[in-house]
Amino acid sequence: MIALLLGTLLIAECDRETAPPPQAKQETPQAQAPELTGTLDISNRGKAAPKDTFLDPAGSPVTIASFKGKPLLVNLWATWCGPCVREMPTLEKIAAQAGDKLKVLTVSQDRETVDIAPTFEKGGFKLLERYRDPESKLGFAFNTGMLPTTVLYDAQGKEVWRVVGAMDWNGPRANTLLAEFIG
Repeated sequence: MIALLLGTLLIAECDRETAPPPQAKQETPQAQAPELTGTLDISNRGKAAPKDTFLDPAGSPVTIASFKGKPLLVNLWATWCGPCVREMPTLEKIAAQAGDKLKVLTVSQDRETVDIAPTFEKGGFKLLERYRDPESKLGFAFNTGMLPTTVLYDAQGKEVWRVVGAMDWNGPRANTLLAEFIG
């Protein structure tokens, strides 16, 4: 009986598959940042801009209606939002391209105690201004639940479209969306 048991164990041991040799470590290409492709939403087209106040660079209350008379691109962002910070240089370029045809407004959703100046200094932004919405009134009014969110208003203060999520504002998709406003 013992011999039979030992024989069975030996056969079972021989039947075991050997573990495959470890794979050689392969070099992976440098991970590229994901493409900035926010979601276009036209469901609020024609809706008036919210009347909520936010703060201009001097700290005075202002509303979107304060900018009536020319198209306005309102971008909600925050310093802690990687995609937001990543898209800001492309918004700076749009502001340069647009000149007087379109106002680009970046509105920080950071708390009042957060210093947003380093983001602007590091990015070298000359045209984007430091608007703030520490109570996130616009964020709640836009009701997307996501940053960044960018909304285009026409000269009368009516929504044209919004992009929820980050966007390469210098890419072909953005050029198509902005063509009638900046040429």
